[in-house]
Amino acid sequence: MLPIQRLEQYTFRFPDEVLMVNAQVDGDEDFVVVFRGFSSSLVKPTAADPEVPVLSEAAIIDTIDRLQSPYTPDNPQYLERDIPWADFSDRLTQLGL
Repeated sequence: MLPIQRLEQYTFRFPDEVLMVNAQVDGDEDFVVVFRGFSSSLVKPTAADPEVPVLSEAAIIDTIDRLQSPYTPDNPQYLERDIPWADFSDRLTQLGL
């Protein structure tokens, strides 16, 4: 399972959270919002087909921010910021994701 798919599964399990993913794709920075099992890039076009991953296998996830849902760009409610991917990945593993 791709890392972005693990994050989508996490938001299925915790629908009151929004994840903001900071990643590197082909040397370019990308920001992806993940909410209720779906993800969308804030930088690059997102495919209309939900089966096409927003982040490729080659993408490098740097950090994750956890936010309270609903996400409002003008007033984001952060639960946690700048969680290193290795730490968040460990949490996902502990949750069976």
